Amino acid sequence: MKTANEILMYFRSNKKREADVSLNDSIGYDKDGNEINLIDVLKDSTTDFAEIVHTKDNIKDLSMYLNLLNEREKEIIVKRYGLLNQKEKTQKEIAKELNISRSYVSRIEKRALTKMLKEFIKNKKDL
Repeated sequence: MKTANEILMYFRSNKKREADVSLNDSIGYDKDGNEINLIDVLKDSTTDFAEIVHTKDNIKDLSMYLNLLNEREKEIIVKRYGLLNQKEKTQKEIAKELNISRSYVSRIEKRALTKMLKEFIKNKKDL
């Protein structure tokens, strides 16, 4: 794999090139003889734009589904799955915090998830 300096030297030494450079321009070959293009060696540390949009859409959808729940259900789901910048907690930890049994936390969690799933399925059918 070529270093950034080697890539720059390649383009500086190639007088035939105009100012435009394509990411698909060949810059050499790897040790196995495969052609290397500029795009192969450039690293992009930013997140993919499509992934950002997808994540924002998922957060918006999740907020909508959370709003279907009553306060107790919402509180348990948020704590259980570490939503809204909360730390993820076990059913046992939530039960102790709310002074209820772990099995009751489990039933509330299941009821809340079922509610959210039914609405999700309903919305998918409407599309």
